[in-house]
Amino acid sequence: MIYNERNTRKEAVCEAAKQIMMAARTAPKGKGVDIIEIATVTGDDLLALADQMRLTSEKRGMKFFLRDAGNIEQSDAVILFGTRRQVQGLNCGYCGYPTCAENPQENPCAINSIDVGIAIGSACSKAADMRIDTRVMFSAGAAAEEMELLPDCKQVIALALSVSSKSPYFDRKPQTPKP
Repeated sequence: MIYNERNTRKEAVCEAAKQIMMAARTAPKGKGVDIIEIATVTGDDLLALADQMRLTSEKRGMKFFLRDAGNIEQSDAVILFGTRRQVQGLNCGYCGYPTCAENPQENPCAINSIDVGIAIGSACSKAADMRIDTRVMFSAGAAAEEMELLPDCKQVIALALSVSSKSPYFDRKPQTPKP
């Protein structure tokens, strides 16, 4: 049997995404409390995410969402990372309030935010080990949060994955809205 890489690429990226999610899951968490949610988006859901990014661009007036939506359409998969808010009780002040009790419910716990960042770092490292092109995107994460792709999660960040002859995430040109 002969396997042509061009014919197996999408399947290979989905398998790699599982390993990347596993690397993120095993990343260290504040106080050992795991409140990170991770999911991979592919196929029609990927196109729906790009469409939502265009709507979000218009709503927020952030043109870079348009460029990033084009990148999402060029991606083979997108991994989403989010956190549920859980106060860690450290009274560290990193959130901007002296104690956890003073931090308003709508304001994230900084330790939760740090945990998402560490998970994304582990995921990027694993993707690099497998020679998969990536781009961390606030824009795709914000659109995914609006779509509630990770229910009950805030601070959703996306990691776009691509396997192609040239990374779509570099030398990116700004896009303008279509009339």
